[in-house]
Amino acid sequence: MAQSFAGKNLKYLRKLRGLTQEEFAAKLQIKRSLLGAYEEERAEPRIDVLESVSDLFKVSLDDLLRRDLNESRGGYLAKRRQMKMASDTNLIHFVPVKAAAGYLAGYADQEFIDELNTFTLPMLGAGQYRAFEIIGDSMLPTPSGSVIVAQKVDGLDDVRNNNAYVVVSRNEGVVYKRIQKNVKSRNKLTMVSDNPSFQPYHMNSEDVLELWQAQMVISKIGVQNRWDMNQLANMVSTLQEQVTTLKKRMN
Repeated sequence: MAQSFAGKNLKYLRKLRGLTQEEFAAKLQIKRSLLGAYEEERAEPRIDVLESVSDLFKVSLDDLLRRDLNESRGGYLAKRRQMKMASDTNLIHFVPVKAAAGYLAGYADQEFIDELNTFTLPMLGAGQYRAFEIIGDSMLPTPSGSVIVAQKVDGLDDVRNNNAYVVVSRNEGVVYKRIQKNVKSRNKLTMVSDNPSFQPYHMNSEDVLELWQAQMVISKIGVQNRWDMNQLANMVSTLQEQVTTLKKRMN
């Protein structure tokens, strides 16, 4: 009977993804002790488990059973990774509103990101991009339902005052705002809406999980918002009140 590499490959692929046995077993919907038995080659993995691993890592059942993927990482896996990277060039993953809650938990999970729909925009330069659907009127005249195409920002030091960002945070979720950095405290960010009817608010910098600087707005022509005179008058009044309040605080 030909040697089976299934158990050894399960252990290699788990470590390749950086998962603990507990985490990997949960993904495979089996007990951690059973996964341990597979990895230590005390038991042969069931076919349904192997099928789950095959789907998860895009590895054929034949390769799982008959090839030592660890020894062939310079061949099979490297070629598969290169092919994926080539096909993923300039791909923009789209995060719709209905996926925003899941994105908070899965933003760092490549498996979750790979499940998102993608598209390309040839006019964008080099960099990592993502698209987020926004809902609400806080950033008018950018209409609710618009898609913000944004570029990944490495950290707060790269944030430019008054530029628009998609901010992924622990407490606020996914929000689209302009950011003002606090001169006195690096731990505070001021989130400002384009619609002055919405008051600015503070966010703790340690709550920020990801920052994406807005580059493009995609919206439907039919949903473009138009201001009426009453709205404009109310906004001017609100701005005057905010300026008065700020002056009092400064004095």
